[in-house]
Amino acid sequence: MAERQIVMEVGEKGNVGASTNGEDDSDGVVGELMGVIETVGSYSGFRRTHRKECLNLVRRLKLLVPLMEEMRELDILILSTTKALNSLASLKEALVSAKKLLRNCSCESKIYLTLESEAVMGRFHAVYDKLSQALDDLPYNELGISIEVTEQVELMRTQLRRAQRRADTQDMELAMDMMVAFSQKKEGRNADSAILERLANKLELHTVADLKEETVAVRKLAKRGSLRQNAESIQQITDLLGKFKEIAGIYEDFFLDGPVSTRSPRKCQSLLIPHEFLCPITLEIMTDPVIVATGQTYERVSIKKWLDSNHRTCPKTGQTLDHLSLAPNFALKNLILQWCEKNNFELPKKEPCAVSDDSSAEIIEEVSCLVQNLSSCNLEVLKEAIFKIRMLSKENPENRILIANSGGIPQLVKLLSYPDSKIQEHTVTALLNLSIDEANKRLIAREGSIPGIVEILQHGTDEARENSAAALFSLSMLDENKVLVGTLNGIPPLVDLLQNGTVRGKKDAATALFNLSLNQANKSRAINAGLIPPLLHLLEDKSLGMTDEALSILLLLASHPEGRNEMGRLSFIETLVEIIKNGTPKNKECATSVLLVLGLNNSSFTLAALQYGVYEHLLELARCGTNRGKRKANSLLQHMTACYFARVCQTCGTGIFMLLQYHKKRKSSFETTEEVKIGISQSRDVGILGSERNKSGLYVDS
Repeated sequence: MAERQIVMEVGEKGNVGASTNGEDDSDGVVGELMGVIETVGSYSGFRRTHRKECLNLVRRLKLLVPLMEEMRELDILILSTTKALNSLASLKEALVSAKKLLRNCSCESKIYLTLESEAVMGRFHAVYDKLSQALDDLPYNELGISIEVTEQVELMRTQLRRAQRRADTQDMELAMDMMVAFSQKKEGRNADSAILERLANKLELHTVADLKEETVAVRKLAKRGSLRQNAESIQQITDLLGKFKEIAGIYEDFFLDGPVSTRSPRKCQSLLIPHEFLCPITLEIMTDPVIVATGQTYERVSIKKWLDSNHRTCPKTGQTLDHLSLAPNFALKNLILQWCEKNNFELPKKEPCAVSDDSSAEIIEEVSCLVQNLSSCNLEVLKEAIFKIRMLSKENPENRILIANSGGIPQLVKLLSYPDSKIQEHTVTALLNLSIDEANKRLIAREGSIPGIVEILQHGTDEARENSAAALFSLSMLDENKVLVGTLNGIPPLVDLLQNGTVRGKKDAATALFNLSLNQANKSRAINAGLIPPLLHLLEDKSLGMTDEALSILLLLASHPEGRNEMGRLSFIETLVEIIKNGTPKNKECATSVLLVLGLNNSSFTLAALQYGVYEHLLELARCGTNRGKRKANSLLQHMTACYFARVCQTCGTGIFMLLQYHKKRKSSFETTEEVKIGISQSRDVGILGSERNKSGLYVDS
């Protein structure tokens, strides 16, 4: 299958200005516009993170087809006027930009597009702006466009204006998962695997076909000379792709070592092996082909690795397997042997199996015995059994499934209330390890484990409290468990751990609280449990290195009225401004996001930030920040401009209307609009035009 084009087109825009040969230009441009719309309509496979926006844009572009058809039937002389040619050139430029954007959202690396989500949304807004402006400039009356078509175009213009006004909402759960996945792996912890599995599902990178396509995209991303990302960012993307591959049970060298192509044995490099003889997973010739429930054939070792990684789908088709039995494909094996003999081709030697059937039987017997010993009245036997189960559950996915199938989870849940701190610690840690498996999450919660985990979180040893928080985080990946943890009073002890725990405990509590706060009801519970003060302390204590985590949770809570009221203190606004001024690039990005959400809900927050000098720092961030930071800074600056003009309108009356209209027509970014700079600076000098403090210490409209 031919590789998709990923690299941005160069020079595709061409010369879109008016030409001396007006008749040829007008006729040709309309045809090109129709061609662009038809091409865009053929795109598919948009990345999940931007799929909705892509489909909306395609739908809007198709609304232009009647306009194009009507213009194609117009007299050439009408279309050849300077005004018509300039309008068509602007529309062509907008459509070409839309085409490039949609193509990249169809072919680009899924991981890269997720990391650059804010920048991509910025490109969508730029396209909306270009389309809106081009359609506004079309001389409909002069061209004689029918009323029906004009009304349809007006519908599209209305939709574009609505899309431009719409505030972007980032998938915070996805953002936090990405943050955790890219952070340094905690020593001796397996809970991160659950995050990786969730990420793989969200990014649709869990089948062999998905991972092969992403590999091609990542390799082209790494080779692209104009890429703005540095080598470290590319390495992060490559590492994350490697982790997804491990989850899928794919060989390490399948993706990024050399070209993705059929690999022939070394003794016969030029010989083309029939496609039917190659394992779909490894692309190696099969020596022991077996058939799975869907009828697809794989190399036995490869498909066993896939199934042993707890996958229950066919790698090639994605269908759920009705059973896990493997049937030898003797017919295909004979064909392969005949072909090898005919072509003097030497089959590669089989890799010895890592685990024999005898050793598998021993593990099954050992686990069964250990689960029985969980009910022992002998304290030493019980301690040994629970410790061994903890270790086995940490080792690999097969053991987690085996322990669950042997009835280990109900026995472990009973031991959560055992009056021995060490047994409690081993028990909650074993449940944490077992919860990495998706099915086990539901089973653990269904057995009534959450109250016991919460109890250990309140009164256990330091390590037990840390692992209890991590267990709640893992369990709360399922939406129904988020509700359970919240209703069973799991949030207050997490807040206490965040405030008074060890550094590792604080980090475990923060990730759990973030996950739980994705639920709207839990936001209120977290605020009432006193979550905001310890988060503010984390912002002040730089030594903990948890600024990003604290700001991510505050961003969620800022969407709740109670959260905004709790944050509504001048000291907090001052802290945000200080972070925007002196923080790391990620710190600045997160702080700006929080301030933007606060300001969009209450302009008093924005006006207070202006008094602390945030304006100049936002201008700097808009120029030199991360892509998401730039976007948030620009959004906040635009909001500040609106707030400023609204206050001026209150003071000066309707005479300001002309100034607003002038500002609206300006093409350049307002960061170069000196009138706004001077106005905002003056507004800070006079105390935001006569505003006064309310009881919370915030400035409010007078």
